Amino acid sequence: MTETKQPVIDVQEIMTMIPHRYPILLVDRIIDYKLGEWVVGLKNVTFNEPHFQGHFPSRAIMPGVLIVEAMAQTAACLVVKTLGDEAKGKLVYFMSIDGAKFRKPVVPGDSVHIHVNISQSRRNVWKFTGEAKVDGAVCAEATFSAMIMDNK
Repeated sequence: MTETKQPVIDVQEIMTMIPHRYPILLVDRIIDYKLGEWVVGLKNVTFNEPHFQGHFPSRAIMPGVLIVEAMAQTAACLVVKTLGDEAKGKLVYFMSIDGAKFRKPVVPGDSVHIHVNISQSRRNVWKFTGEAKVDGAVCAEATFSAMIMDNK
């Protein structure tokens, strides 16, 4: 990926783009993107997140499904930004997850860089590939798709 020097999208703007809120909002910042192509999001993992009470009490590990959800939320931000005004009144719905692999645990204190590429978009269906990285090492990866629908 070539840096585009796009302005950072902070959590306040992210909350205008997607409907998620704490405790399920899993992207803190969009740090770079290229409209219609790729995005890099950031999730700072903290020990006080509610899932760590039970996953696992003796060794806090971020659930893999939440890492994939963070990828999906990051992708949704790119879709909304790419569509611009066309995205008003619409939501991005998860459709499928394929080939999810979890390679390294994500733990409190980690800064997860979420790299998502658009692999295809046809009308209202978009497909993505994503990787979650900590210190440059891939922790999780998946391909997934989403549908853009009216918010009714």
